[in-house]
Amino acid sequence: MSNEKEVTQLDQVDAVQIPVEAFDWYDEYAHGDIDRRTFLKRLAGMTGAGITLAMLSSALLPNYALAEQVSFNDESITASYLTFPSPKGYGEGRGYFVTPKKVDGKLPVVLVIHENRGLNPYIKDVARRLAKAGFIAFAPDALYSLGGYPGNDDEGKVMQKSLDKNKIEQDFIAAATFLKAHPLSSGKLGAVGFCFGGYIVNLLATNVPQILDAGVSFYGTPAEQKLRKNIKSPLLIQLGELDKRVNAYWPDYEVDLKANNVDYTMYMYEKANHGFHNDSTARYDPKMAELAWDRTLAFFTKNLVSG
Repeated sequence: MSNEKEVTQLDQVDAVQIPVEAFDWYDEYAHGDIDRRTFLKRLAGMTGAGITLAMLSSALLPNYALAEQVSFNDESITASYLTFPSPKGYGEGRGYFVTPKKVDGKLPVVLVIHENRGLNPYIKDVARRLAKAGFIAFAPDALYSLGGYPGNDDEGKVMQKSLDKNKIEQDFIAAATFLKAHPLSSGKLGAVGFCFGGYIVNLLATNVPQILDAGVSFYGTPAEQKLRKNIKSPLLIQLGELDKRVNAYWPDYEVDLKANNVDYTMYMYEKANHGFHNDSTARYDPKMAELAWDRTLAFFTKNLVSG
């Protein structure tokens, strides 16, 4: 199927409001609560009036060909891959390392943390966006010990689920330590993560508060409650109004942030779904995503550059 035809199908589906239940089902599917067959079977019940199952699945399932905002050939950035030691994790990690083309002196560094399916093209694009904005970005792949992101999210999700969660967490802690000490680093470390990656941002804030200087969590669950008293760095919490699963954690998390005098800001994005920043599926909300990204860059500028 050509790219032009895929765009046409997405436009056709957009013309008909996709029921909220479909996004909820995709969230269940993406997090392993239901399998692909069940997900597609549920979608099939929504077909009709010119909307086919192919159209719905094309809208809801990731299509990374439609999502690139900064080309890997962009002349203003330089991208490569770096490995780092992770003795408490899987021994060694690897990530996508992107810098502005011309680095005069040292720059703030930002760890970019993927969802629960490995280092897919969307997350690599986020790293390139940060480099375009003047930061050094590093996006590790939790699947490196298994050969890396396999090229599709279905396999990536299964692979990541097979790994030891504690070791994955240690890999990202090791990545943060490695990045902060990198020769090009100014010594100021930020982290931005999405879904599982948002959880890892919250985890870094509790487990290595001496390393993290600013954290941005997109629709991520908080770290365990007993550790929240350790948080020292400012946090930017970005939530979608329709994301009932993650939002259910927020009231208790906010109580702990307030109790421990954490410098935090939470934004709730109106009528936005879980994953609203990911521009590869119909959950993407261009207006809310752009606003959230502008706030992310301003937050990092304030806390990593100006602070």
